[in-house]
Amino acid sequence: MPWTIRQGRPADAPTIVEFNRRLAIESEGKTLEAATLEAGVTAALADPTRKGPYYLAVDDEKILGQLQITFEWSDWRNGWFWWIQCVYVVAEARRTGVFRSLYEHVAALARRDSEVIGLRLYVERDNHAAQKTYQRLGMEQTAYLLLEQSPV
Repeated sequence: MPWTIRQGRPADAPTIVEFNRRLAIESEGKTLEAATLEAGVTAALADPTRKGPYYLAVDDEKILGQLQITFEWSDWRNGWFWWIQCVYVVAEARRTGVFRSLYEHVAALARRDSEVIGLRLYVERDNHAAQKTYQRLGMEQTAYLLLEQSPV
């Protein structure tokens, strides 16, 4: 594994913004509003404890992939679910273990925190390749259906 995993820093914002822009286009065919995306990434990097840290797979100075975790408190289970989102790996590094390394890093952090009770993510219904990747890592489809109202 030639890359290392580290937490994102404010200086990484331009790359994370670009990765999120590509992610939206590739996974959902959506073009994100640039100023809103930049502000959102900047806010998360400035306040990772509340808004969720990014983790980056880095080879020397080149960022190969990213994921972000956000937090959901479960009163039913008295613990935190960590949501994995903003998953992106550059095309030339896909299927080389970059995402697996990011996932395993976050899973290890979660196991060390006694308040974390699980990892969750959502995936596009038709993104079967991603679903298989997540299942190979031990994730399972839940009985929940995701609903949304946006904007409110």
